[in-house]
Amino acid sequence: MNRFSRHKKARAWRLLLLPAACFILVLGLFFAGISKISSTSRTQELESLKTAIQRNIVHCYALEGQYPPSLAYMQEHFGLSYDTSRYFVDYRPSASNIMPSVTIIPLEDEK
Repeated sequence: MNRFSRHKKARAWRLLLLPAACFILVLGLFFAGISKISSTSRTQELESLKTAIQRNIVHCYALEGQYPPSLAYMQEHFGLSYDTSRYFVDYRPSASNIMPSVTIIPLEDEK
């Protein structure tokens, strides 16, 4: 009798191994998918900020006949807003009739 009960315990342990391995695999795939979506979202957010700044620069030039003198000017008069804790925007105007140089640097560590 003792021989059969040991065999059932060992067999029960083996039956739990496959579902546990499947659960770990699905969990790993879930986290990999979330990471990929997050990375894509950050890339799209950066592209959206670049487009918004360029659009505001051109819009200011079309309305006023000169490029914006500073980034604060665009924020004040044209409604530009972005998360300053996530991005550093370097705005360097050359002259009122020469398009300024804009560099956007993500402050978060990209994974």
